[in-house]
Amino acid sequence: MKDINGKLQYHGKEYSLVFNLNVMENIQAEYGTMEKWGDLTDGSSGEPDAKAVIFGIREMLNEGIDIENEEKGTDMPFLTHKQVGRLVTEVGLEKVTETMNTTVIESTQSAEKN
Repeated sequence: MKDINGKLQYHGKEYSLVFNLNVMENIQAEYGTMEKWGDLTDGSSGEPDAKAVIFGIREMLNEGIDIENEEKGTDMPFLTHKQVGRLVTEVGLEKVTETMNTTVIESTQSAEKN
């Protein structure tokens, strides 16, 4: 697995979406498996599960924030569930889920190639 960063713009700030083992572990702890979480977020059987989408996006955004804080010595606070819900609403559910899914797929595909 390789850190592949998706990007989202919100209120003039660019946020990185990071999918790595830390994020995978948190998703598995919450949903059991990545497959179960993916089934809830892809919307193939209707609309995507909002809670699962927000959870995954929050984990990916907060991992990006954590990495940025470590690398740049900053102290940006993590985003809450409600803040991420507002971000998803404003940016657009379709755009956010597409960015999230692309980030996950590219992260896992890059690991398979190496």
